[in-house]
Amino acid sequence: MSKRSNHYEAAFEEYLRAKRAPYIAIDESRRSLLPYDLPEDAVGSLKSLDFLVTSAAQGCTWLVDVKGRQFPSGAQKRLWKNWSTHDDVASMGRWQNLFRGRFQSLFVFAYNIVGDVAPLPEDRLFDHRDRKYAFLGVRLEHFAAHARLISPKWQTLAMPSAAFRQWAQPMDDLL
Repeated sequence: MSKRSNHYEAAFEEYLRAKRAPYIAIDESRRSLLPYDLPEDAVGSLKSLDFLVTSAAQGCTWLVDVKGRQFPSGAQKRLWKNWSTHDDVASMGRWQNLFRGRFQSLFVFAYNIVGDVAPLPEDRLFDHRDRKYAFLGVRLEHFAAHARLISPKWQTLAMPSAAFRQWAQPMDDLL
């Protein structure tokens, strides 16, 4: 079961239901253990996915990790915040390798719109519990290829805004 207390994940799940997209919400209470045959430097467990989402239009099943962010973000009202952790990127890569084939890892940036600008047009925003959301997906290979370290202490990575805007797609297009 996904974290119902996390409003970003709850909104995304309701969005999937509204779109009638076949999905499975993943129980995130425990990390999965890695197989024994991996290299010694591999982490002993994998961060859980949030959802498996089937897309007939794309011919694949998305391995989804939801990243909740505000839009704009912070006191400086920054746009396009898209950070993730190194563990998230590594785990999503390992999940994709374990599933192989028609399964593709996807970061879904669930933007809670808190200002008068949004990453998508008004008619593509999703209302949930008196909040507006925009859902943008970035394939793992694009995120990993363009992400740069932003905090060594927290091991966080982010794509430059221009690269993010180039590769992020509205979830409507990915379903």
